[in-house]
Amino acid sequence: MKLIASNRRARHDFDILERIEAGLVLEGSEVKSLREGKADLKDSYALVRERELWLIGAYIAPYSFSRGGGHEPERSRKLLLTRREIDRLASQMAERGLALVPLQLYFKDGRAKLELGLGKGRRTIDKREMIKKRDEEREIERHLSRRAKR
Repeated sequence: MKLIASNRRARHDFDILERIEAGLVLEGSEVKSLREGKADLKDSYALVRERELWLIGAYIAPYSFSRGGGHEPERSRKLLLTRREIDRLASQMAERGLALVPLQLYFKDGRAKLELGLGKGRRTIDKREMIKKRDEEREIERHLSRRAKR
């Protein structure tokens, strides 16, 4: 597995309940650009439109050596999942108010894959509590490591 892009902000803004791996429908110049590692998942999301899953707002830089200008960098891209999985995700998103957020983009066995997270948005107060808890854990680890060195 070769990691291309990661969406660290999504892990901060959402409680990820489930992870799903999906394929992408890409043009040739997009694949070449991804092999160079030129992609960004910031501010992107996935949604179900007419029983198909789409990736919206993901940026894949234009490939510099493509003829005719290549591809549009922020176009909507179709995601490949089975019909049953798409229907299950659509019902969970509608009933429970969950969001599908791209977590990371990578190559697996030569094919571009997208890891999606089905998550619930965090409130600002929850984010602050999470940061406070993480800082406290770091401080405890520092103290323990200092004691172990003595």
